[in-house]
Amino acid sequence: MQPQQLAQVPALTSQGLSEDEVAARRAQGLGNTMPVKTSRSYVQIARENIFNPINNLLYTLGIALAVLGKISDALISVGVVSLNVTVSVIQEVRAKRTLDRIAVLTRPSTTVIRSGKEWSVDPGDIVMGDILLVRPGDQIVVDGPVLSTNRLDVDESLLTGESNLIEKRPGDHLYSGSFCVNGSAYYQAEKVGAQSVAYGLTVGARAFRRIYTPLQREISLIIRIILLVAIFLEFLMALSTLSNTITIVEFVQRSVVITGIVPNGLLLAITVAYSLGALRIVGKGALVQQANAIESLSNVDVLCMDRTGSLTTNALNLSAVLPLHGEDEAELRRLLGDFVASGTTGNATSKAIGAACPGQRRHVKEEIPFSSVHKWSGVALDDEAMRGIYILGAVEILQPALSSPEDEQLHLKVQEESAKGLRVLLFAAVPELEPLRDDDDKPRLPNGLVALGLVILRDELRP
Repeated sequence: MQPQQLAQVPALTSQGLSEDEVAARRAQGLGNTMPVKTSRSYVQIARENIFNPINNLLYTLGIALAVLGKISDALISVGVVSLNVTVSVIQEVRAKRTLDRIAVLTRPSTTVIRSGKEWSVDPGDIVMGDILLVRPGDQIVVDGPVLSTNRLDVDESLLTGESNLIEKRPGDHLYSGSFCVNGSAYYQAEKVGAQSVAYGLTVGARAFRRIYTPLQREISLIIRIILLVAIFLEFLMALSTLSNTITIVEFVQRSVVITGIVPNGLLLAITVAYSLGALRIVGKGALVQQANAIESLSNVDVLCMDRTGSLTTNALNLSAVLPLHGEDEAELRRLLGDFVASGTTGNATSKAIGAACPGQRRHVKEEIPFSSVHKWSGVALDDEAMRGIYILGAVEILQPALSSPEDEQLHLKVQEESAKGLRVLLFAAVPELEPLRDDDDKPRLPNGLVALGLVILRDELRP
């Protein structure tokens, strides 16, 4: 944002657009409407499966066989094509319906500022230029620059696959499909509807792409060449018949032999193989967008998948709490619950702990919210029931500040749980109260931390 734009931010965030301005912009087509469809209709799916190049060859051969009197062979060719068309159409219609349901945005309500008041509206009611307010847990529904914030951490894992939070400052852009995790901010709707990032990702996911496999291309090429040779030989025999060199009976007999050189059984075999493969995979709950994907999948040795937001819901569950050095588990859960309840900013980790370990809010003297930069959060509590500094964060970050950095028990337990693919956090404390920020106002860990226990978190898999 330009300096003159930043100077206008206080007035923008306090007033927003008026109802007349909103109506005028919606009339100009500047609303947040996203008419997304798949790239093919039902008619297109049927037409492309009935009249694809391979099927057209089989139809031609079937007609030729019927003309030459081989009715049973012609019926077999057309019958297998019909079976393949039926299976393919059913699969691709199922794929279309599933793709139609794909959406990056969950369409929650969102908060806008209009005529100086906060309004909760459907994302479809937003127009370009609207001022929006986001708080922890809110989804960003349109793209635009941050106008004002004290602190804002955003989860962009649905867009990038990276689970680390991104800190946003005034002038930075927010992108639709991301979530506010910590802090709050006012931002302006700059790209709405079809211009937004979420729309582009959704269209890309729903788009249909027809790609022929190497085997299909090679077989199609071979059959076309042989078919051209057969047509050329038929043409020569037709000339011979017209010049009375051979009789009509001989022409028909030789035509049957020439037609036999075209390996239509090869096409039928690959068609049946694809159809049976698709049926077997569908039985396992997979989505088959094209039957020939079966061949492509058979060549895959290693399948690499994004985890956060794809295989998982980007939500966490508390798997276990492991006390260290004889600590009582019930007491450790109470301390964790009070620690989370006393924080003013939350994230997926604190929600998971709070759900499993309910606690009471204590008097907070100082707080350091979690950040992907320093990878820990902490509170200084000055309460009769709970006094001291409590820190929760990545083990490798907190370990140097422990009173016993070379803790063998801690090291073994962290290795054991990490090997299971679980997230392991360290909960530590120090009884003396001291500042959690240095002279440059940057977060700092107190020395002499005592390890209280490990917090084991499990990513929640999608159903």
